[in-house]
Amino acid sequence: MSSPGLRERKKARTRRLIADTAARLFAEHGYEHVAVSDVAREAEVAEQTVYNYFRTKEQLVTDREEQIRQRLCDLVRDRPSGTSPAAAIRSYVLDSVAGIRRIPPALWRGELGPLAAISPTVHRLALELTDRQAAAITEAITDTTTVPPEIAKLQGIALAGVFRIIIGEAGRRTAEGESQEAIADGLYPIIENILDELDRWLTASRPPASP
Repeated sequence: MSSPGLRERKKARTRRLIADTAARLFAEHGYEHVAVSDVAREAEVAEQTVYNYFRTKEQLVTDREEQIRQRLCDLVRDRPSGTSPAAAIRSYVLDSVAGIRRIPPALWRGELGPLAAISPTVHRLALELTDRQAAAITEAITDTTTVPPEIAKLQGIALAGVFRIIIGEAGRRTAEGESQEAIADGLYPIIENILDELDRWLTASRPPASP
């Protein structure tokens, strides 16, 4: 019998195969023109196997959403004293922008940003995704600061908005013909500046220490 570690690695490889196959097909044919059965056939797995890993077709586009959201919340919750939520997620977000270069070219146009630029359905998914990010980050801020709930909500929306900008800009620039390298190079200083501005704002909005 295979060990638990081996089984988990095999499951991770199968999940990655399905997600990459879906991205490639979405890139080649568009989101609306690809069915789950097409993904299963191309990946050489049963259609039910796809649904075992992705409950809906929509999750084939947002397959890393939960992982990203959890990482953002962990960074906010575990940040050192005196560090703003924006500073806590800065390196992770900037690495995500730089990581645009590392996505295989055959898969890039099947990623969330490029798809959202041309598909109303995926655009809606992107908006819903960042709304969920905002709610989760808000909870993490509420759990770790004494700012009023409405300010925590505003801060959560602002931080999730950084990802909305990344998704939107990646899609727009792809549609205009920019290469992945150019997109990463152009976006990096923009997102860096936004995060620095948010850091200043969130630091200034921190309530004063109790006497």
